[in-house]
Amino acid sequence: MSLIDLIDKKYRIISIVGMAKNAGKTVTLNHIIQEAIYRDITLGITSTGRDGESQDVVTNTEKPTIYVMEGTLIATTSEFLGMGDAKVEIIEVTDFSTPLGNIVIGRVKEEGYVQIAGPQTSSEIKQVSERMLEFGANIIIVDGSLNRVSSAAPSITEGTILATGATVSRNVNKVIEETMHKTNLFRLDEVKDSEVRLEIEKCIADKKTCLIKDNMDVEQLDIRTAINCGDIIASHIDEDTRYIVIPGSLVKKTVEDIIMYTRKYKDVKFVVEDGTKIFIDAKSWLRFSKQGFNVEVLNGIDVIAVTINPYAPQGYYFNPKEFLDKMETYLKDVPVMDVML
Repeated sequence: MSLIDLIDKKYRIISIVGMAKNAGKTVTLNHIIQEAIYRDITLGITSTGRDGESQDVVTNTEKPTIYVMEGTLIATTSEFLGMGDAKVEIIEVTDFSTPLGNIVIGRVKEEGYVQIAGPQTSSEIKQVSERMLEFGANIIIVDGSLNRVSSAAPSITEGTILATGATVSRNVNKVIEETMHKTNLFRLDEVKDSEVRLEIEKCIADKKTCLIKDNMDVEQLDIRTAINCGDIIASHIDEDTRYIVIPGSLVKKTVEDIIMYTRKYKDVKFVVEDGTKIFIDAKSWLRFSKQGFNVEVLNGIDVIAVTINPYAPQGYYFNPKEFLDKMETYLKDVPVMDVML
């Protein structure tokens, strides 16, 4: 099965996010572009950062460029619009500003290379994606920039492709471990109780750390963020606490402090909006799980596939077939692809 088979007629807006720089996001994007051509599918493309340049401005290494066909819709900045050789008809100039000019939506009139630098906020990405759908795109692809897995959030896109590869680590087992961890975070169990979900949605909308009790009473904590406040959160947990809602990021130190200051955490479920809000490494996550720290999400993330890149820009590589086979062995319920094989 091809990537486009996994996407077409199932998703309107998807993202491609990377485990690290040079994990193969743009190669994956170009592969989908090629597959879409043969299916006569009109794509809309935008990015959470910069993409399509031939050389990485951070590492000075070569990057794959983005070649698009006539009819493709793009959302990029006014400054980047003239940096490719594709001829693009401007359809709309949005009010979304960036340091590189306002975001414009255009339709490619003559095929060629483009550079993409999309909106700066999640809300803006969602809005320009919807506009490209209104202008006739069948599928929108949001290319996630380095460490911006937020574009995988269900509030923005309906599914995500995770790009990983040798650039994550020289140790193939470490790459697989980190990829499994990220995939598991994306697919954490959702809170099922509809009454509880309503209260969680309110807490997240209000950006308030909340405790939800057995009787559905909700206690809002007077803290601006859970970061560095694990001790305060722990001090409010009692026998009646059922859920604790973390509206922003859940980080390692918060969990460590909660575990240090109370043993009552084992009877509580901690809830974040989705798996992109968790910033805890694989080994620490496993340790916390063994200690009885339970985390659920309001919205799980649909992982469409994992694409792998066996080559690292540092000059080392894994055997492509062995890397693919090993990743497939461990990620049994997610399609794994090396789009270059």
